[in-house]
Formats: sequence, structure tokens, C-alpha cells
Amino acid sequence: MVGSVGTIALAAAVASIATASPAPPRPKVGTFSVPQVKNPGFKPHGPAQLARTYMKYGAKLPDGLARIMADLKVFRRDSGSAKATPEQYDIQYLTPVSIGTPAQELNLDFDSGSSDLWVFSTEMPAGSVNGQAQYDPSKSSSAEEVDGATWNISYGDGSASSGVVYKDVVTVGGVSFKSQAVEAATEVSEQFQSDTNNDGLLGLAFSTINTVQPTQEKTFFDNIAPNLDTAAWTADLKYHEAGTYDFGVIDKSKYTGDITYTDVDSSQGFWTFTSSGYGVGNTSFKSSAFEGIADTGTTLAMLPTTVVTAYYRQVSGAKEDPQQGGYVFPCDASLPDFVFGVESAKFTIPGQYINYAPIDDSTCFGGIQSDEGIGFSIWGDVALKAAFVVFDASEGSPRLGFAKKNL
Repeated sequence: MVGSVGTIALAAAVASIATASPAPPRPKVGTFSVPQVKNPGFKPHGPAQLARTYMKYGAKLPDGLARIMADLKVFRRDSGSAKATPEQYDIQYLTPVSIGTPAQELNLDFDSGSSDLWVFSTEMPAGSVNGQAQYDPSKSSSAEEVDGATWNISYGDGSASSGVVYKDVVTVGGVSFKSQAVEAATEVSEQFQSDTNNDGLLGLAFSTINTVQPTQEKTFFDNIAPNLDTAAWTADLKYHEAGTYDFGVIDKSKYTGDITYTDVDSSQGFWTFTSSGYGVGNTSFKSSAFEGIADTGTTLAMLPTTVVTAYYRQVSGAKEDPQQGGYVFPCDASLPDFVFGVESAKFTIPGQYINYAPIDDSTCFGGIQSDEGIGFSIWGDVALKAAFVVFDASEGSPRLGFAKKNL
């Protein structure tokens, strides 16, 4: 029931709206570019990356892989542009992000396979921090805690990262959003504790899978998209060198030929698309459609078992090693290129990209592995750095674009 006091208040509000100056529109930021940064000192380990992928998507580790991981204990995990720097052997691309007032800089993993912006924070126990930079909300005049809000990300090994939520200024590539949800960790799983160069994740999947409760939060991209010249971002990742993420612009200098676009199924919160087939080396292209996600936060390419078997059948000395959890081969083996299809276009992953990392002096771990047990294929950095990739939300329904580039 609205009483007389409410009626008076409503009339006053209407009057104030009529006389007040309209709020200025939020300025367009247009475009920006973010360079990746060098992430030194990481010891590469193929089985660890395979295990990280299983855990990220809640899949059970195969017995052999679980044993080697337990033994080694090597679990790790407008227009503008941000520069991405690979950890050794392209384990992970990290990108500088500023949070708070004054700005606190952290190196984050730009991850198109998740939707949380979470960071190491001063609210964690000291024993859980191993050299990572920590966000300190008490030192930011713009930080405001979101009452009752929590977040929790569970992994396939039963571990979790979780914490509380603040709204604060987040700046990427010189462009800021003043009220971005920053998920401050109070607990971090062991795989991230041992990853000394990585201060957290900036999720770039769809906001529908953000884990904040009781009310989900938007990703940084979803928040800034209305103010970009084009509601899209691009990944130009490189082999053993820093690449860039661009927002709001599709930079023609970074690719050759035309961009081939394909529809995205975002119903599960990921950038899911259907590949039109594959080829190995000089063999004929096989038109065999299969679904997968474009995931900048995963290192390896996880593909259907039949595809992976067909690839390693062409590699002399290659074998599936249960103790390592995947395919291995002599480090001096000649690896064929791998071709994947997007609509009618074809893109080539050079064989050298697929020689991911040595296991010992003579045996190397493959950058393409089976997606068995995960439920879908994953086009990780091994594949994505072989193309210029557009994550486009400007057309009403999302789509991915792939273009060739100078490798």
C-alpha cells in the first residue's frame, strides 16, 4: 500500500527528474591493446599441463597420470591492447592488470575457458602464498566489499579456490571499469600455490558461468563491451614469444587474407564451435565435424581420440605412455603439421608447435592429447597461437573468427 508520504516522495522524485541535468553518458573507450609479459623461471612439464586441464573441467585423472602427479607434486595452474608473455614452453600467457586506487599490478592469465576475475589477496594465509603478487583491498580507496558475496571454483582433484568479492577499479591496457567484481582469494588450491608467476585469472568466457553467489557478476569484457567500437576481442598469441590481446578492434595488420567466422554455441558458457575436420601432414583432409571450445587458459590441444591416434600414427617412435598420461615421442622425431577446419577454411598448426616439452633427455610430450573423459574438445594455446582468433559478441549472437597470420 502506498500512503500519503510515499505519494509525496514520488512527486518529489518526478520533479527532481524533470529539473535535474541528465547524467552524462559513459564515455566510449573505443579500442585498446594489452601486451603479454615475460613469465620467467617456469619448469615445463607436459603431464602437469594435462592434469591441469582435467582438473579445470572437473574430469577424473587417469590412474597413470594421477600417480605421476602424486609422485612429482607438480600441480600448477573501446580499442586497446594488452601484451601476453609465455611461461617457458608456452605453459601460460600472463598479462598485466591494474586493480584499485592507487593501482596494484598483478599478472593474470586471460582465460576464455572461465568467467571469474579472481586474484591472490592479502586475505589468504601467508603459507598459501609463494611469491605471487597479492591484491590488498585495504590499500585501495576505491575498494568496496560486496556484502555476503562469495565465490568458489572446484577442480577435478577435489581441491578448490574460493574467497570474497570486492568492487574496484580494474584497468587493462589503459582502459578502466570502475566497478568490476574482483574475487579476492581466501583459499587457493595447491596447483595455483606452486605457480609462482601467476597472480590469478581474468575470465573471458560468458558471464553465465561466473561462480559468485548469491548473485553472479559480469566479466570484465561484458562490462566494457557497450563502450567498445566493436564488441569483440582478439587473441594474437605467439610461439615462444609475447603476443597481444586487442579489445574493440580487429587489427588488419595482425592477419593475412580473410577472417572465417563460425557460429558459437554459448549455452554452456564457453566459446564452443564446430570444427569441420582435420588433416595430418600431407595426408588428405578428413571431413569429420567435432565440437570444441576455444580456450586461451589451456595450454594443450585436447582432441577426439580418433584424431589424436591418426596424428601420432604419422610420428616415428610415438606411443601412448600411461605413466605420463598421454602421447610421447623421441625429441628428435620429425612431427607433421596438423590441419584443422573452420567452415570451409583450413588452418595449420606447425609440427614444431606440437613438440610441447621434454620429459627427459630423449623423450618429449605432445602438445596434442586425447579429450577422453572431459566431454568435449579443447583448442588450447598450442592451436590458438597458429591463427589470429576473434571472439566476437557484436552481431547479437556470438561467433568466432579465424584468420591466417605470419607464423
